[in-house]
Amino acid sequence: MHAPLIVPDGAALAALIADGATIALAGSGGGLIEPDAVLAALEQRFLATGHPRDLTVIHALGIGDGRGSGLGRLAHEGMVRRVIGGHWSWSPAMQKLAREEKIAAYSLPAGVISTLLRESGAGRPGLFTRIGLGTFVDPALDGGRVNASAREALVERAVIDGRDYLHYKPLKVDVAIIRGSAVDSRGSLTLADEPADLDVYAVALAARGNGGKVIAQVRTRLAGRITPTRLARIPGVMVDAVFLVPGQQQSALGAYDARLCGAVAPFRETGEGAPPPAAPEPEGLRRIIAARALQEIAGARSVNFGFGIPGGIPALARGLGVEIGWCSVEQGTHNGALLDGALFGTARDADAVVASPDQFDFYGGGGIDTAVLGLGEMDADGNVNVSRLGGDIVGPGGFIDISQSARKVVFCGAFEARGLEVAERDGRIAILKPGSQPKLVERVRHVTFSGPQALRNGQEVVYITERAVFRLTAAGVELSEVAPGIDPVRDVLERMAFAPVPGPSLSARLQSPAA
Repeated sequence: MHAPLIVPDGAALAALIADGATIALAGSGGGLIEPDAVLAALEQRFLATGHPRDLTVIHALGIGDGRGSGLGRLAHEGMVRRVIGGHWSWSPAMQKLAREEKIAAYSLPAGVISTLLRESGAGRPGLFTRIGLGTFVDPALDGGRVNASAREALVERAVIDGRDYLHYKPLKVDVAIIRGSAVDSRGSLTLADEPADLDVYAVALAARGNGGKVIAQVRTRLAGRITPTRLARIPGVMVDAVFLVPGQQQSALGAYDARLCGAVAPFRETGEGAPPPAAPEPEGLRRIIAARALQEIAGARSVNFGFGIPGGIPALARGLGVEIGWCSVEQGTHNGALLDGALFGTARDADAVVASPDQFDFYGGGGIDTAVLGLGEMDADGNVNVSRLGGDIVGPGGFIDISQSARKVVFCGAFEARGLEVAERDGRIAILKPGSQPKLVERVRHVTFSGPQALRNGQEVVYITERAVFRLTAAGVELSEVAPGIDPVRDVLERMAFAPVPGPSLSARLQSPAA
């Protein structure tokens, strides 16, 4: 009978990882299945002994709280030499190492990383997909390299049946670090108490398929077997070592919430107990933009919401009594009371929670009618940047996977940054203080979304700000709408770095001040 090693302490655990190892992590922001105690043990050993060092770290989603947990545990010069990450902003310390060229830094779409780990673990020749074409991960641009120290080619172009694809090369993983709720007597893991599964199986498979180790952090050890058996998410044969952490928290909220993991019937069906706390509705500028974006969702059967301003739209819709169809997010959650902020990706009383690679498969097959995503910068070609802001790499997360798969994409963002103040009075928008940093630029710093590729894909693309709405057309970016109270010349055109194509309804208005 297989039984994994129960590691007695952090020092013994950290000793399992050799210098130069490639480790893959599962987890997401807000503490979702974050194996933080394992990562803390690695950090403590490195600070005390200088080992393990020269690690390669692979992760699809952001892991950490932005204050040193998760990925931040590994962000020490010499400890890591290379990072392949989907989302970086939960670890400012790792961003700093990349900015200062202390590590070789790469960023790939989160769905690509999760799926590539699965393909690599299954012994297949990497991942062939159209996701990433025309963006910074395309070898025609940066090939996923996000600093000068990154020189290796992780992706190459391929042509199959006359169509362009990207070939993401297999990843060889030595150690998988994952988290579950409990381990049973046969070494199998359940994630029954977790708000999400994410890519925990794919991460474990990537190590197992390469002859590597799988290290799991869990809260409890069961005397018998997991029941029902179908709740055993990771078979014991795939688990090599287990680290028991009795104080393991379900999420950044701390206390266990049965509604986050679907352990109780939804309140909307039973009416028993207290209703789940409602996520706060967006306010101010975020509300103005979210309310306009809500109009673009009408009639969509399947809707995806991204992080930032889009994440507040479900709460706004609930408050207004507006039905927005079937909602999902990249972490695998479907419907329910979707949460925003640090716990973005989770929901209370969800209808379903699937593994994130399965979610990305659903998206890639055309499962999204309308995606509502954030906007950092946009340019004259309709390109959007959300992956490199300021001097730091942020990474795309699932943005590229989603934005290149949805039939319709709605980008939401402020027209300007740094100091912008606006107000809505009687349905009219007033610019109280302009922002000092333009966001509608001649050329974006990083191409996270490719306008030309979207046109080739036949997608409908809308860009919504607090003062104007733009649409992507074959003739270029069209200014299709200006909010009441806004002067289209003074407040829009003179504060852009490119000249949009005037929409049919705006030609006359562009010749006169706003009413």
